[in-house]
Amino acid sequence: MNLKNTAKKVLVQNLNLKENESFLIVTDDSKQKIAEIFYEASKTIVQNPLLIKMADREKPGEEPPINISDLMRNSNVVLCITEHSLTHTKARINASKNGARIGTMPGITIDMLEKGAITADYNEIEDLTLNYCAILDSGKKVVIKKNNSELTLSIDSRSSIASTGVFKHPGESGNIPSGESYIAPLEDSANGQIIIDGSISGIGVIEEPITLTINSGRLIEATGEDGEKLKNLLGKGNGRKIAELGIGTNKAARLSGNILEDEKVYSTVHIAFGSNQSFGGETNADVHIDCVIKDPKIWIDSDPISIS
Repeated sequence: MNLKNTAKKVLVQNLNLKENESFLIVTDDSKQKIAEIFYEASKTIVQNPLLIKMADREKPGEEPPINISDLMRNSNVVLCITEHSLTHTKARINASKNGARIGTMPGITIDMLEKGAITADYNEIEDLTLNYCAILDSGKKVVIKKNNSELTLSIDSRSSIASTGVFKHPGESGNIPSGESYIAPLEDSANGQIIIDGSISGIGVIEEPITLTINSGRLIEATGEDGEKLKNLLGKGNGRKIAELGIGTNKAARLSGNILEDEKVYSTVHIAFGSNQSFGGETNADVHIDCVIKDPKIWIDSDPISIS
């Protein structure tokens, strides 16, 4: 299947794009060539698609220019093909509130259009994702263990998000490709240490595992060179607050250093720091950074949860 056909399949299968809808593609300097593939594919579905380019954002969660935010809010369907994620921005949140269906593809590559997560069985993803979401919604306390590290956090009263990668109704949004069940923990509830041995958004695959120390929901320390990079990305403010707990549900996804795919890998768990107002949390920060853990053990209310 050529790339234009793959792009058209995404527009139809994942975004449910219809010929009478207004369609906007938001891209940047780094991802313009891939965005143009989707633009050409969209012209076979809608009459007047719009492709708009901005300068690369400096980090995930940074807002786009105000004119792009306005265009997003006034479109039926939006696809964000950018180097850094717009998923947790106010621009995305406001557009969703106004009824736009939005797919975000931060860091997407040509390789990812040809194989991996995008080729998954989305019926299977939906079943797995909804199953884990039901477990998260019924739980209060989470314990994550990796080797000799242990992190505890509370999800009491918070609601999970099922990110299946398929958006058919007004206001729905998420990553494409996707496959994760995620939730915003109580902001001051995380305590302990956890080993990150998968990847980190903005850094890539971790060559040497790092240990994160978290106290009352805030990142206090991160070991090694990659730990220093992580702290620099998060800054010293709200960026260091715990934001997310996620479980990967895509069996076709690969750990490659691209967080769009990495956090969806089946048998992984990820935590994130920074903004989480877009999915039920309270933290507003100009950054959102995910950290992937391979094959951890996880308990919810003392019950072990199988993730592989």
